[in-house]
Amino acid sequence: MMNQSSVIYQLDGKPKLTEAIPLGLQHILAMFVGNVTPLIIISNTLNLSLADKTALIQCAMFVSGIVTLIQCYKVGPFGARLPIVMGTSFGFVPVLTAIGVKYGYEAILGACLVGGLIEVIFGKSMKKLRKFFPPVVTGTVVLAMGISLLPTGINYFAGGVGSSDFGSVSNLILGTVVLLTVLIFNQYTKGIASLASILIGLIVGYVVAIAMGKIDFSQLSQVSMISIPMPFTFGFEFRLDAIFAVACVYIVSAVETVGNITSITHSGIGRNATDKEIAGGVMADGIGSAIGAIFSVLPNTAFGQNVGIIAMTKVININVVATGAVFLILAAVFPKFGAIISLMPSSVLGGASVMMFAMIAVSGIKLITSEPLNNRNSTIVALSLGVGVGLSFVPGVLSNMPESIQLIFGDSGIVLVAIIALVLNIVLPKEEKSVELEVKLEGQIS
Repeated sequence: MMNQSSVIYQLDGKPKLTEAIPLGLQHILAMFVGNVTPLIIISNTLNLSLADKTALIQCAMFVSGIVTLIQCYKVGPFGARLPIVMGTSFGFVPVLTAIGVKYGYEAILGACLVGGLIEVIFGKSMKKLRKFFPPVVTGTVVLAMGISLLPTGINYFAGGVGSSDFGSVSNLILGTVVLLTVLIFNQYTKGIASLASILIGLIVGYVVAIAMGKIDFSQLSQVSMISIPMPFTFGFEFRLDAIFAVACVYIVSAVETVGNITSITHSGIGRNATDKEIAGGVMADGIGSAIGAIFSVLPNTAFGQNVGIIAMTKVININVVATGAVFLILAAVFPKFGAIISLMPSSVLGGASVMMFAMIAVSGIKLITSEPLNNRNSTIVALSLGVGVGLSFVPGVLSNMPESIQLIFGDSGIVLVAIIALVLNIVLPKEEKSVELEVKLEGQIS
């Protein structure tokens, strides 16, 4: 057990490399799979080539490393100067998949670029807007994200939509092997083995898939050993309906980031986050996502699993996390590594995705119940999920509406859930006890 006075428990301490390297790698192990999985899902849906997928995975690792460094060390107004690990967000997958199927990958990047700049503006105004996003609103949106992603996870578990062996016994066995491995390591081991349970599950599934003859490595000969991630691999296409839909999810993502920043300072440092930290963190989310679009990858956001590591270990040193970010950047320079990941069978990915997507839903439940689930809050949750998620399960309901309306509200339901929860939180009268509690809290803060 390390001495609590060690520099690793100080925000700006300078730890030895023998401490910084393993602790930094622990953060990368916890987020690595989640960082590349959204790209793999969307790439497979849009039938991108192996070369394109490899380049995108390479760029995703590079951008995550760069934006993590921005969060740690702050560049101008961007960054919280906190140990925040950035990665590709799962929350955008449903909306971006719908945009990609309709307009193509270039429209995804155009919407992400504009949306990232909108989030920068939102972050700058965060001090005035925080009161509109209590846990009941953010939690409901996060819960809806998890629920909307579950069908994607199950489809991949069965082999991927459109695959010739969809639902085959071999696919179901492979997905189950991964799921059970994740469960066993997550619940019956400790330390890094538990934290990296998803990564271990994917490795086990990958090995089993090789034994089953489901992976063809001959394609790797086409991939170079060393390559520098390049911007503008894809172009940009700007569609107003796509931009609006993505901008709404960016606002939701910003609210999640506020929660992550608050959790880091509260559990790791023992204080509330400052307005400067929150604004800088959200603005870094936005500018990092814009950088991601330039490098042809999906939006970046603060990763909750890394917040969990900080809460468990109390290691809040920014240099530790920055060390992990350097490893991400180095990994991006070797594209064969990304190519090996992109060959992963869909059922292997599905076995892990089911767990990851379900955990997003559980995180939403935790947020919702972090304050009393009274009649008012129950109404907000029920109506938001009932209408928003319900419509996403029956997309034909909006078939007679304009295509832009179908894209924004019909495909994932997340945007509609966010709008309903936000509006209801503003217009519904607060219960007497909640008002009294807010007055007391404001008195304590002032």
